[in-house]
This record gives sequence, structure tokens and C-alpha cells, in this order.
Amino acid sequence: MKKSKLPKTNSIQELAEFWDTHDLTDFEDELEEVAGPVFVRGAAIKVPLETREVEAVEQMAQAKGVSREELIRAWVLQKLARPTKR
Repeated sequence: MKKSKLPKTNSIQELAEFWDTHDLTDFEDELEEVAGPVFVRGAAIKVPLETREVEAVEQMAQAKGVSREELIRAWVLQKLARPTKR
């Protein structure tokens, strides 16, 4: 049995790099049709911020070594994890 040469990854970036250097016709015998979407992205929400607020978020994110999007997502997840008082 021949071992697959296709990459086993969920990374769009890694797949893009792979297909930049390979030809699809070399893998025809390994391909299969799928009915639904392969990559499902989350919904994006735009949050208007003042310039000084964006700068503050960027500084905080840089200090933590993450992107500003990752930092804001972490804040939202923390807030969602807390029980709400009614």
C-alpha cells in the first residue's frame, strides 16, 4: 500500500505553500469529493475604536506577545465564561 504524500494539516497557510510547489494531477488517485465546506471560519465582528484605544490595545497585545485580535478574543471569551448576574 502506497503512503499518501498529501500533507495532514488543517492550516490553510501550510496547504497553500504545499500546492504552490506541487501539481494536483500528481495526486488524482488520492483525492476524494466532499459534500460540505472543508474550512469553516468564525464570524467577524467590527468594533469601532478611537485611535488612542487601538494604540493601547496594540501595546497590551505586544506586551503579551499576541496579536491584537487574539487579545480581544481572549477578553471576549473570558467575559463569556463568567456567570451573569440578573
